[in-house]
Amino acid sequence: MGRALVEAALAGGHQVIVVSGPVEIGYPAAADVVPVVSTDEMLAACEEAFPGCDGLIAVAAPCDYRPVKVEPHKIHRTGEPLVVELHETPDVIATLAATKRPDQWLVGFALETEDHRFRAITKLERKSCDLIVVNGASAIGSPENSVEILDRSGAVVAALTGPKDDVARGVFAIIEQRLFQRK
Repeated sequence: MGRALVEAALAGGHQVIVVSGPVEIGYPAAADVVPVVSTDEMLAACEEAFPGCDGLIAVAAPCDYRPVKVEPHKIHRTGEPLVVELHETPDVIATLAATKRPDQWLVGFALETEDHRFRAITKLERKSCDLIVVNGASAIGSPENSVEILDRSGAVVAALTGPKDDVARGVFAIIEQRLFQRK
C-alpha cells in the first residue's frame, strides 16, 4: 500500500520522501527513500524530514514494542519457560503530530483486527490525524485492499475496495481534495 501511495503522489506531481523499514518492495526512483530498521530510527528520520513537508501519510506499521534485551546469539532450549520483557516504542505519528504546524496535515492508517471503526476513531483523535484510513489484516501481502477513510468527526468520507494501486489513487485523491484545498 505504501508503494502504491508513493506512485499516486508522484503521478500527481508531488515530491515524495519515503521513510521505510526493511521491506521487499521497490519504490519508484523519483522518490527520496530513507531506509530504517527500528521504530527509533523511523522516528528520527521522520523528525528530520517532517518540518520541510506539507504533510505525512503514515502507512507504515512500526513495532509497538521492542525487547528490552536482544541476545547476540541463538537462545538454546533449557526446558524452562522463557520470559521476554518488552518495552513500548515511541509513537511516531503522535510525536510528529505534536510538532505539526497549522498548515501541515497528517493522515494515519489503522490496521485493525477487531472493532475497526471504534479503534480507528480512537487512534485518529489520540494522534491528531486529519484523516485516518482503516483497513484489516487481510491487506498484508495481498494485491487487494478494502479501506474506509474517516475524517476528524469520525464520519466515513469514502469506502474503497480493489487492487491496491486503485485504492491508493482513491485515497490520495481524497487527501488532495480535503487537505490540499485548505492551504
